[in-house]
Amino acid sequence: MRMLCFLIGFFCNLNDFLSALENIALQKPSYQRHRYENIQEALTKASNAVDGEKSNLSVWGGQCVISDINKQSALLWVNLTSILSIDHITIYFRTENKMWAPTYGMIHRVLGFSLYVSNTTDKSEGTLCFKDTNFTLSTIPSIFNVTCPVHGQYVIYYNERLPGVTYPDGYSKDAHNDLCEVEVYGCPNPGYYGNNCSIPCPDPQCKYCDLETGTCRGGCNPGYQGHKCELECTDGFYGDGCQKQCGLCINMTQCHHVTGTCLGGCEPGYKGDNCIQVCDIGTFGLHCNEKCGQCRDLTECLHMNGSCLSGCSSGYQGDMCKTSCPNGTFGFGCVNHCNNTCRGCNTVNGLCDAGCYPGWRGVYCHQICSTGYYGDNCSMKCGYCLNDETCHHINGSCLSGCGIGYQAPFCTNECYNDTYGQDCAETCGHCSDSKPCHHINGSCVNGCAPGFKGTRCVEECDMGHYGIRCLQECSSFCKMSRDCHHVTGYCKDGCKSGWQGNDCLEEYKPLDSSNNLPPTFYIVLGLFCASLLLNGLFVAYIITLRKSRDIKVYKPELSFKKKNAGQDGEAEYDSVNEGYQELGVLGISMRTYDTLQ
Repeated sequence: MRMLCFLIGFFCNLNDFLSALENIALQKPSYQRHRYENIQEALTKASNAVDGEKSNLSVWGGQCVISDINKQSALLWVNLTSILSIDHITIYFRTENKMWAPTYGMIHRVLGFSLYVSNTTDKSEGTLCFKDTNFTLSTIPSIFNVTCPVHGQYVIYYNERLPGVTYPDGYSKDAHNDLCEVEVYGCPNPGYYGNNCSIPCPDPQCKYCDLETGTCRGGCNPGYQGHKCELECTDGFYGDGCQKQCGLCINMTQCHHVTGTCLGGCEPGYKGDNCIQVCDIGTFGLHCNEKCGQCRDLTECLHMNGSCLSGCSSGYQGDMCKTSCPNGTFGFGCVNHCNNTCRGCNTVNGLCDAGCYPGWRGVYCHQICSTGYYGDNCSMKCGYCLNDETCHHINGSCLSGCGIGYQAPFCTNECYNDTYGQDCAETCGHCSDSKPCHHINGSCVNGCAPGFKGTRCVEECDMGHYGIRCLQECSSFCKMSRDCHHVTGYCKDGCKSGWQGNDCLEEYKPLDSSNNLPPTFYIVLGLFCASLLLNGLFVAYIITLRKSRDIKVYKPELSFKKKNAGQDGEAEYDSVNEGYQELGVLGISMRTYDTLQ
């Protein structure tokens, strides 16, 4: 009878305990991988799993989480926002408000699922609470409940269907999140247990105690040890599990058992709250307040007493390494000389404080300029050298010549003066508006000048065409049909009969006598008339000259007609008609005639 009462009381107390636990996942942040996006987000989003709603377990109820199809893995996590004590987890699967039976189409999707509790979103860093290896279509419940007495911040639901893995009969082909509610029951505050999670854990330095019995389960808080976590760490140790060793405290008893802080300070050469950090390079001593001398290697300045283990650094000499080297020298023993590519180095460390000569770079000016750069401070960029070779690091000249389209020696300027190509040796063609051609390939960007064609505008228009883009056709009335000048369109050999003008497009019209005779006609006519006049004058002159000569030579004879003798015995003659005497020429003709007889 007592046993029965005991059992009844135990189960009653257990029921009271379970009913006192809170759903610590309610309204907490959540996330799912591969949300189903073919419907409204409100119907499938991750927060539906922790909204406290589970009255409508269908996709259209807006209370479920649904992942995308054709995926190899499905994941959902709930962030409890802090590490809390968990007792058990309850999951409501999507039923579409139908009878949960082997024939129901959603059951095969949830088979093989796993539950993890972790302090991060990485399930591999957490605790596996449950892995389904035995459920079948007939045995898996629509509301799943599992005890998981662990502590953690993230509750992770995971399922997978990996390629190459053979799964039991009834498993779906793809992985899914078909969940309508995820409830995580536990205490909302760490360090408590019992009904209403109101009883403080009996061991105050215990991390987590059992929610039902209060027994310490999670180990001791940092700085404590023992079965009940009642003992502080021994001297020289501190932290979680008392596993961490204290630093170099002046007094080890003053190393705090929880944080490891050296309450009395550090030994010389160390610093920090825990005295585990050595002094910064260049400092040493108590509180690291003293500065090292010019050691050859500051890392070899002993952080406890400041001694230079390898002697003085370059540029200094003497026991304390505080005497500078003479100008122009540096290094250990001041036997090194400044680099000759340096404008002037620091006597302390050999660095080229005044900069480098052109073509060199680096703190010691020992490196030539990076590929593609030259000159002062290596700030000038090489030009377009042949085959993309680099230029001379000092003067920037391209040792192998320039790339196509650029001028020597620096190859930074494009070809000019209507040239292009390798070494700018090619001459541009006849580009439009006398603009320069492309400096590399010689092409005329804005086209050709009238009368030329081709990419480079060096070809004259084909026979029969002329002008801009060779689109104008020569006149068919050229003497040689369509044979005209490629630029002007003028017919080279004149026009065919009946046509005139430079381009033989004007019809020929005969000239009339009134006003259409050409000037040459009047010139020739004038010359002809002048010639006739001169010839007439010359002939008249000759006639006059001869006439004058004949009058002087010829003495006309008188013809007498015998008369009767007069008183003096002389005969008397009648004279010839005086009109004949005056015609000396006639007289000549008559004499000539007489002579011819």
